[in-house]
Amino acid sequence: MNNSLLRDAVLRIGEVSGIEGRTVSIKVDKNKNSSDLLFDGDVVKNVSVGGYVEIRKGFSSIIGKVDGERLLEDSSAWKGEPNQYQVVDRNRRTLTISLVGYIDTKSCFVGGIKELPLIGNEAFVLTQDKIQSIHRLIRSDSSLHISVARTAIEEVSVDLPIDGIFNSHLAIFGNTGSGKSNTVAALYQGLFDVCGGKSGFKTGCYFLFFDFNGEYTKPDCITPNKTIYNLKTDDETGDKLPVSFEELFDSETLSVLVEATDKTQKPFLKRALKRYRDARSKDLFGNYLRAIVQNKIKDILVMANKDVAYKLLDYIEEIIEMFDETATSLRDDIEFHNKNETFLRKENGLSYYFSSCPAEIENTVIYKATSNVINETAIIGIRPLNCFLVFLLLQLADDLYRYKVQNDHIYPVINRFKAKQVSIERTFQVEDSPRFWQDNNCVIVNLHDVSLDMRKTIPMLLAKNIYNSHKKKDNKKTLNIIIDEAHNILSKTSFRETEDWKDYRLETFEEIIKEGRKYGVFLTISSQRPNDISETIISQAHNYFIHQLINEKDLQTIGKAVSYIDKISEESIPTLAVGTCIFSGIATPMPLKLKVAELPDNKKPDSHTLKFKDVFELISIPS
Repeated sequence: MNNSLLRDAVLRIGEVSGIEGRTVSIKVDKNKNSSDLLFDGDVVKNVSVGGYVEIRKGFSSIIGKVDGERLLEDSSAWKGEPNQYQVVDRNRRTLTISLVGYIDTKSCFVGGIKELPLIGNEAFVLTQDKIQSIHRLIRSDSSLHISVARTAIEEVSVDLPIDGIFNSHLAIFGNTGSGKSNTVAALYQGLFDVCGGKSGFKTGCYFLFFDFNGEYTKPDCITPNKTIYNLKTDDETGDKLPVSFEELFDSETLSVLVEATDKTQKPFLKRALKRYRDARSKDLFGNYLRAIVQNKIKDILVMANKDVAYKLLDYIEEIIEMFDETATSLRDDIEFHNKNETFLRKENGLSYYFSSCPAEIENTVIYKATSNVINETAIIGIRPLNCFLVFLLLQLADDLYRYKVQNDHIYPVINRFKAKQVSIERTFQVEDSPRFWQDNNCVIVNLHDVSLDMRKTIPMLLAKNIYNSHKKKDNKKTLNIIIDEAHNILSKTSFRETEDWKDYRLETFEEIIKEGRKYGVFLTISSQRPNDISETIISQAHNYFIHQLINEKDLQTIGKAVSYIDKISEESIPTLAVGTCIFSGIATPMPLKLKVAELPDNKKPDSHTLKFKDVFELISIPS
């Protein structure tokens, strides 16, 4: 017998018995109900739910995926004389197929429906070469690709195209322990293994990882050639992110840091920042600042409003104490005369009223203190944030003096600045020429030891600044921003912050995921709680790697946001094994169930589950 006829006879499973849109019913032959078939000495796995079927319509080869199967009972049929019956097989196995694509003339699989089969068309089990064709996501052998996964059912190696995966927005979801961190590391490890030695990769492709749990800081994880910033807010032992003065002292950045309100506090910050920038541009910054403080003292000590004047003197004292912590008794030689509504200074039994003798102000202790402590030498030693705090207090004193603001409306924003000042100084370093990337194109920002509020602030500010900087360049370079445990920064349900701050935080990343592709900027998010993340961000992703999810709300979010996923794949998400995921998106013509290769211990993220037996071996129990 002809080999092709013999092969078709062995691989044939039945014929089309019904068609309803994309859903096709196939009546299985009686002798093809076994789990395996023998052909040319090999065991061929028979068709089952989740597998693929080839339907031949003339010279066309249509591919369908088995969604389910059932037994249909045939009734008896009359034949011959009355009371004579022909017994027929009452149980006929029927497969329900969803059409997913076809094999073109070049033996390549193409997703989508080109034509529908006809009733009576034969259906066949797929041969090995056609199975590989379905899972071949690259068009030519010369295409750049990574090999980090196999199909979970057929165990066929799947080559993921670099163009199509890494120049797209990725979303990787899964419960804790489902293998999503290994997937993130395997994808980017594969990229660096394939492209790391190519010219232009190091200078044209940049990767920024926000690591909330310190999982990717191992020397060989992702790539050994990376810059790691281990940030800490509890003490001074952590690394600091190098930033320019313009990046840190930006009106929007500062407004976000201190959660400033739009109508009163933001305009105040802008006025203080403008004043600070103007002062820094002076040749003798220290002398200029001293003159500002002294002129303000002169204005205050001739005021008739006692309450406001004493409040302003409090701010002046606070400024002086920043330069000299030992400064005390700065107001012992002055007092306010209620009847004459003016300040005065007493010396040798004489009273000098400042309203009539303003020159006497220069003889006061508080005025002389400014001459002693605020100068060019002192200004060199003061930190930039402390210096800006000086101008915040000066601007507040100036606005209160002119009755432009109310103290209760403005001072809270200064208090918030003071509260975050230490954390900012421990995590950011102002430099004239910051080298954030240093000599590498991969940066890991470890946020494990960062306070909760700064965990949200640092990624947003860093991503915003780097994104804006990248936009100003030509789009011949790429920037990939990877956010592990993305619900920490992209949550839409946070109650620890104001609505304005939360909106600004989400809008920052929503802009990147909506507009970044045009500038070569791509976002990868990994999270165990997709329901907590903004729907805009989830829906804008191009490719999804979905590990096991059990929570009903998370499953509903995936069902709404991921338009590429079919019903069978969606229903299998709660039962996926560790390391197995549903890969769906624009890089694949149909959803694939993949088993991502587990990385070796020295390259995998530090996210293993602690075992009791390991604890017992490490801790010796005294007898």
